[in-house]
Amino acid sequence: MANLRTGDPAIPFRLPGVDGREHALDDYADRQAVVVIFSCNHCPYVRAWEDRMVAIQRDYAPRGVQFLVISSNDPEQYPEDSFDRMRERAQEKGYNFPYLYDETQEVARAYGAERTPEVFVFDRDRRLRYHGAIDDHYDDPRKVRRHYLREALDAVLEGRQPEVAETPPVGCTIKWRPSRAAR
Repeated sequence: MANLRTGDPAIPFRLPGVDGREHALDDYADRQAVVVIFSCNHCPYVRAWEDRMVAIQRDYAPRGVQFLVISSNDPEQYPEDSFDRMRERAQEKGYNFPYLYDETQEVARAYGAERTPEVFVFDRDRRLRYHGAIDDHYDDPRKVRRHYLREALDAVLEGRQPEVAETPPVGCTIKWRPSRAAR
C-alpha cells in the first residue's frame, strides 16, 4: 500500500537516468504537474501501457507536465531490468521522459510503490492528487472507458482535485532484492 495519501507532499529523490544525467524531483520545480511512475522493462502490464505513457507525456508536455519514470526492480532476479537494458528499452520505444534507476530501491520503498506501472500525480505544489493505474484497460487501448491519468492531469491543470483520486494499481509486483522480500 502506498505510503502517500492524497494531499501529501512528494518525496524528493535524485536518481541516475538512462540519458547519463542525474535527475531530481526539484529539477522540475517549474512544471505544473509531475507524474512519477514506477515501471520496469519486463512486465507485460508496463509493455501494454508504455505506448500510452509516451503518448500522454507527448500530449501534456506543452501544458507543463513532466513524467519521471523509475525502475526499482532487482536486476539480479530480472536481468532484463538492468540499467543497460533500461537504456536499450528507452531508445527502442522512444521514451520522451527521463527513465530513472532506483538501484537501492529506496525511492520505491519511500513511496510505498508495489506495482509496475504505478502512478503518482503531483500538482504544482507537489501535493499528491492521484495514485493508481493509467486507465481501466491495460491490454487493449480500444476498450478503455476511464482514462484515469489523463482525467487526473486535466483536473490538476485546472486547479481541481480529480474526481477519482485513487484506483488500485494494476501490474506486476516490484521485484525486491532478497533482503527486502524477507522483511
